[in-house]
Amino acid sequence: MAGKLSALVVAHNEEAQLADCLASLAFADELVVVLDKCTDGTKAIAERFTDRVLEGSWEIEGARRNAGRDACSGEWILEVDADERVSDALAREIRQAVAAHDDGYFLIPFDNYVGARLVRYGWGAAWGVSAAARLSRKDAKRWGLERVHPALRLTGPERRLTERMVHYVDRDISDMIRRLDRYTSAKARDLRANPDGVGFARNVRRIFSRFWKCYVGRKGYKEGKYGFLIALFAGLYPILSYLKATLEDE
Repeated sequence: MAGKLSALVVAHNEEAQLADCLASLAFADELVVVLDKCTDGTKAIAERFTDRVLEGSWEIEGARRNAGRDACSGEWILEVDADERVSDALAREIRQAVAAHDDGYFLIPFDNYVGARLVRYGWGAAWGVSAAARLSRKDAKRWGLERVHPALRLTGPERRLTERMVHYVDRDISDMIRRLDRYTSAKARDLRANPDGVGFARNVRRIFSRFWKCYVGRKGYKEGKYGFLIALFAGLYPILSYLKATLEDE
């Protein structure tokens, strides 16, 4: 039953991290790297690991990821970002899953790091994930066309792995702030193109509801001040996106 496994990495100027990421994917049958507007040494690093390198320029994250999936020849696709690592234990579990099934997709749990600190609780509400559908049959997953946090169309049965993907999500608090700025700017562009009808008052309320969801519902309090930070950024994400969309032109 085992099908060919493609590992897919989409990267933009990731020369500092890409080699470690690609080295952790040696267990896959095929390695595909999509380079989006790279101006540093990312291409040279990618070509050390594979000849399946696709270069281009995409404005939409979902379109970029779909192009990568289309370039994969495997029946199964494992999607990994440059700031993520697949452990030996996770690699073995992925291989076992691919050998045992021929449909659907798998959720992979995450261990998220801020610098050297493992922060396991509190992620969510558009600010980080605790698990994601990263292993799927080629025909079981398609990305939407949003600029940030694109929607997913998933088909077939959902299953879950137990081993965790290592994710170096932010280097420090300043990095978190820069990411919030990038995400809200991208979301604002989506809102200008396709308004969601959610006004100022409701987005203000989301500051508190999303903070509560992350800090209490997702147990961010277990992470102390880091949990507070994550909940704070999750709460600010909608209102900042809305304000950028309504007060700025681009």
